[in-house]
Amino acid sequence: MIGAEAIVKCLENENTEVIFGYSGVAIDPFWNKILDTNIKTVLIRTEQNAAHCASGFARISGKVGVCAVTSGPGATNLITGIATAYADSIPLIAITGQVNSDMIGSDVFQEADITGAVESFVKYSYLIRNVNDIPRIFKEAFYIANTGRKGPVLIDIPFDVQCAVLTEKFSYPETISMRSYKPTVNGNIVQIRKVIKEVEKAERPIICVGGGVHLSGATNELVKFAELNDVPVVSTMMGIGAMPSDHPLFFGMVGNNGKAYANRAMNESDLLLMVGARVADRAVNRPDLITENKVMVHIDVDPAEIGKNVGPTIPLVGDIKHIFNDFLQLDDHPDDHRKWVETLKGYKEEMKTIREPVADGYVDPENYIRTLSKVMKDDAIYVADVGQNQIWSCAYHIVKNGRFLTSGGMGTMGYSIPAAIGGKIADPDKQVVAVIGDGAFQMCMMELATMRQYGVNIKIVIMKNGYLGMVREHQHKAYNDRYSMVELKGDPDISLIAKAYGMAYYCVDGNSDIEEETIKFLSDDRSGIMVVMVDPMALTR
Repeated sequence: MIGAEAIVKCLENENTEVIFGYSGVAIDPFWNKILDTNIKTVLIRTEQNAAHCASGFARISGKVGVCAVTSGPGATNLITGIATAYADSIPLIAITGQVNSDMIGSDVFQEADITGAVESFVKYSYLIRNVNDIPRIFKEAFYIANTGRKGPVLIDIPFDVQCAVLTEKFSYPETISMRSYKPTVNGNIVQIRKVIKEVEKAERPIICVGGGVHLSGATNELVKFAELNDVPVVSTMMGIGAMPSDHPLFFGMVGNNGKAYANRAMNESDLLLMVGARVADRAVNRPDLITENKVMVHIDVDPAEIGKNVGPTIPLVGDIKHIFNDFLQLDDHPDDHRKWVETLKGYKEEMKTIREPVADGYVDPENYIRTLSKVMKDDAIYVADVGQNQIWSCAYHIVKNGRFLTSGGMGTMGYSIPAAIGGKIADPDKQVVAVIGDGAFQMCMMELATMRQYGVNIKIVIMKNGYLGMVREHQHKAYNDRYSMVELKGDPDISLIAKAYGMAYYCVDGNSDIEEETIKFLSDDRSGIMVVMVDPMALTR
């Protein structure tokens, strides 16, 4: 058995279903041996999107996403996708080819120190020097990626190691025990009891959920706990969908781009349970405000996050699903916070924002996204890109029993289409819609070819305003309409792009019957693009 075969055997042992990637000589031994397996391979059109596809796959399947590319520019192109996964704690294995071991460090053709380059964007990285280490390293890599605070692990494999013959019998470890890496799963029972007592005592408790709730698979437990004790819930951007948007206890997204009444609810609470959220600037730009005159509980699987940006009254380290199961078992009577919930409903009604009327010939983003949400299937997957479309999606998309994906921590433009491809491959029966701006679309439209090659049927909504809208909005406010590097001129004719890739094409403007056209768009058997004409001067609020 040679190294490339050993790698493939490791992936089979991890029940890997699909690998997203790009070819190249330095990774060719691996791609050659993958042909002897049932593992599906998906050739993307630029390496960054291999990681985004793997991210979408991981987030929908609950498994570790896998991508593989060649050395040099193939590996360096992957970095943005790795960093995007790292920022949102998505479990990935990124495999990179490398030049021959004896040439490392001599600046030969397509050599790049990829393990050094990604050091701050991975949980761990490996450069394999000994072919016999492959089984152990892959076992460790999958374990590290998918435990504790999840994230990407990079494995760099020189060409000669892929071709070398194992001198020891291949044996894939059944278990793993790493002395330097032992993530906490179970929460401290004393701290758990303290939290339950604080919920009983509190008059105005609130739960703020982050992406960790999804990663732990704890959405059901969270909803049960909130309903049991009448505790209202708000979310960060990554926590959207942990509770259905129309649930009577859900009060929207917090933060700079969140709902005013959600921020007020968090500020006025006397008990704040921060669950699986980093307390970063986008969700909480004034940490001192959210801790003032209240008990704060911070629950996270990563002990490094607790106390990093704000000091909690009660820190609680552990897997969220385990902790909320303990809450439900130990909480022997429900608590009544209905008066507080009614107060928040009043805030929600009085603090509703009313958007400016839309100019003729354009579509109101709020109206469109609410209409799209209404006609999408209840369990659909909605993938928002980055920019104004993301903020509108967070504000107006109604998550029912589906999922909401976006690039929260890194804010990577061009994320939505490849992530949607990964999500659709993970669950082919789900309806998948990617919502993207016309700027970000041109960063990833090459993946329309990937969709066509592999028959991946997703729907793409392009919010077209002819600008890099989020930056234009900032320049409108900060520089008094002195615009620089934001106007998109020379855009392609998207109807012709759709035709070129065999996709359905729809367009709605201010004169369209939006609901009727959107129903047609979603019902079309083909992959499709719908262009939504948005006022170039539209604001996010």
